[in-house]
Amino acid sequence: MRPIAGIAASLFAAAAVPAMAVAATIGGVDYATQYDYREFHNAADGKAFRVVLEGLAFPSADAKQTANGLLRQMQANRPPPRLTFTYDVPPEKPRPDYRLVLVFDTANDLGADSVCATGKVRHRAATPGRLHVFAIYCRNDLALSQTTAWTAASGADDPRVGVLFRDLFRTVFSDASGINTRAGHFNR
Repeated sequence: MRPIAGIAASLFAAAAVPAMAVAATIGGVDYATQYDYREFHNAADGKAFRVVLEGLAFPSADAKQTANGLLRQMQANRPPPRLTFTYDVPPEKPRPDYRLVLVFDTANDLGADSVCATGKVRHRAATPGRLHVFAIYCRNDLALSQTTAWTAASGADDPRVGVLFRDLFRTVFSDASGINTRAGHFNR
């Protein structure tokens, strides 16, 4: 390798390290045939959108402070509709009941359909220093989309959590026309 090329390769590798250090990993994604981004946009735009937390994102931290920190991170990295994430449970169950369920340190065999239908979840042991979440977008008892995401993080206010939510929302609430199973496309 020529010296200049070697220096350039070293500089490129050094520059890539900080980006990789804050990157989140998004696992496989699944969309129900009923998934339609326009439906999500109409249900969420200008409205409160409920998030259900299951499990402890950071088991050694205060649960209430963690939930508040996660909510700040979600809101700061929200998807395009002008929504407001909330943990508030409405006094009467809405129909349709749209919600995002975030299951932390989920059992490997937990299915999205059972989470939406029954609300029952199972967990595995947490890995210190790693945030692992299974995200399910539900309408009533149906899982419309699902994915997993993980990143190294020290707490809810860690910037890597914001990156995770940004990437997770782009995936679970995708507006890509290729996954729009209904006729027509959403135009911004």
